[in-house]
Order: sequence, then structure tokens, then C-alpha cells
Amino acid sequence: MNEPCRLCGAPSHFTFRQRVLDHEVAYYDCRECGYFQTEAPYWLEQAYASAINDVDTGIMMRNKLNVGRVIMTLLTVGKLKGRVVDHAGGYGILVRMLRDAGIDAKWRDKYCVNLLARGFEAAEERFDLLTAFEVFEHLEHPLVELRQMLEAAPTVLFSTELVPGPTTPSAQWWYLGPEHGQHIGFFRSLTLRKMADELNCHHASDGVSVHVFSREPIPRHWKRLLKMKQLAPWATRLWLRSKTMDDFEFLRNDR
Repeated sequence: MNEPCRLCGAPSHFTFRQRVLDHEVAYYDCRECGYFQTEAPYWLEQAYASAINDVDTGIMMRNKLNVGRVIMTLLTVGKLKGRVVDHAGGYGILVRMLRDAGIDAKWRDKYCVNLLARGFEAAEERFDLLTAFEVFEHLEHPLVELRQMLEAAPTVLFSTELVPGPTTPSAQWWYLGPEHGQHIGFFRSLTLRKMADELNCHHASDGVSVHVFSREPIPRHWKRLLKMKQLAPWATRLWLRSKTMDDFEFLRNDR
């Protein structure tokens, strides 16, 4: 029993079923592009009753790490003073932390109420970097959405855990997230290469969870600098100035 792969359209082969929320859901594995997917996700309205799922205990730690990843990526491409948009920005944690570090960051999110970066919504404009952390596993048609992201910025930095190896993942793999039902598609290194080829763009990856697609060549030292993200605060102190107080004045005078 096969279903079309939602990424490349090739036959995706049935692997197993498991309980997702209160539904029995089938999972399929595409041998052509390596994309691993659920069946058509009819349960998403239930899954997104709360935009941020209750078991996401790593949200603060992850955002702290992502600040360093963004800063080191901007350094790598020579755009430390460039403009950043956080796609699916959630509560606004990352944008607030980036602005506190001196990065000109904004956000956009169709589904979540932003709590911490109100007033810094992105309009229809171009940016130097688009971030999409822990987003791609939520997307029903990731290639379509990546194409749209690259129209907003020439470089897209994102995170998603890669399927561990060429074999079908276990039903117990923690990243499947059946308890919240929001993760519906999963990637391998092969999948990323196929996406880059389809979109005629460059790509790089740390081989685990952090990846970048770009219309411009990606410097070879990106991966090395990414591992040195603990140096990010030094970089911002040297070349940037925190926007915390400027943002306060802007928001106070905008009332």
C-alpha cells in the first residue's frame, strides 16, 4: 500500500501504523527522496488547539542555542548587520533575544499569538536571512513552503532532526511526536539534497539538525563557525548595539 510522497510525488511505501492523539495513523517512506511522512494529516486542528505543544520542554534552551546559530550564520555570510525574519516565530522568544543582542529581527506567524515581540511584525519585505527553527517537520508541503521562504530572503536557516540513517525509523523515535500530533514529515540528508536540486540552490547541513539553503554560495566554514556559537556574544558586543532600550522608546511612543 503506497501513497504519493508529498515532497517529490514518487510512491511512498507504507511502513507502520501507530497512535497519534486518538487516531491510528499510517507512516510512509519515500525511496526516491528519503522523505518520511504520515498519511494526509486530518488531525491538525486538534493538534494545534495549542500552537506550542505541552511537551516542548526544550523551548527556552533551544532559543538560546538558536541565537548563537543565527549570529554565526550572519557572520559567515557577511551580514551581521543585516535583517532577519523568524518564520513561524511563535511567542517571539527568538526575535526578542536577537534584538536584545543587536540584530534587526522581525517575526511572522499565522497561527500563534506573539507575546514577546509585538510591534516587530514583518511586512511583505525582503530580508537577508529567514529562520525557521523546528518548523519543517510541521509542514504538509515543505518544498512549496521553502520556495516561498527563499522569495523572502536569499538564505534560509532552519532546524529539524534528520531521520537517523537510511533505514525506516522506529515507531518509538522520539521526534515522531505522536503525543502531540504536530510532526508530520521528516527528512534525511538525501531529502535535503533533492530539495536543493529542485530549487536550484545551495545547501549545507551539520548532518544532524541544523541546515541552510541559499541562493548564494555558502562559505565552507559555516559548519565550523556554527560549532563556535559560544563566541556569538563577543561578536555582538564588538560590532552591534543592543536594541532593548531603543525598542522600549519605539513602543512607548507608538502608543
